[in-house]
Amino acid sequence: MDKRVKRYLPMTESAFYILLALTEPRHGYGIIKQVEEMTSGRLKLGSGTIYGTLTKMQDDDMITVYADEKRKTIYEVTDIGKQILQLEFDRLDELHANKKRYKGDFA
Repeated sequence: MDKRVKRYLPMTESAFYILLALTEPRHGYGIIKQVEEMTSGRLKLGSGTIYGTLTKMQDDDMITVYADEKRKTIYEVTDIGKQILQLEFDRLDELHANKKRYKGDFA
């Protein structure tokens, strides 16, 4: 898992939201729409970005193919993917705590 931690942390925004969208199994287009919804339309993932990232994540055992139904591949996050996402949550919690602590110093 050490190689994956180094490879994924800190996470890109795209990778973060792709994993976060997999709270339930989804196909690529479903992930794109879920990310748009989570970010109120701010982040629009292109097909090259999403499928390139999904392939990389699948190669790294971060996600797995849950089902392949009629040309739609359904993806699911693995336990390793969940662990790495939790490490990213912890990193973001630290960032947020420090932002709150020091924000006034830059006002």
